[in-house]
Amino acid sequence: MSNYDEGYLGAENEVLDDIINRNTLLLHNDDYHTFDFVVDALVDICNHDPEQAEQCAYITHYKGKCDVKKGKMSVIRPMREGLAKKGLKVTIV
Repeated sequence: MSNYDEGYLGAENEVLDDIINRNTLLLHNDDYHTFDFVVDALVDICNHDPEQAEQCAYITHYKGKCDVKKGKMSVIRPMREGLAKKGLKVTIV
């Protein structure tokens, strides 16, 4: 296999990996839960550090929604379920 073929296959694998990992967990503003509740949920469920969780909560509050995590569906789906169990409005796109 030539260096060109190896480079082409590497680029092709990167594109496929990008497509597979394109899932985004969106948190929607609900005007019900407290700011601290949302921050704590993001820290507990999504493994955000407190500063990152706070930024996501601010973005959600002011813009109506925020991408809180991107990745494989096998990683994103349990997070969506955990946040939904806490009563937060979340979707996967």
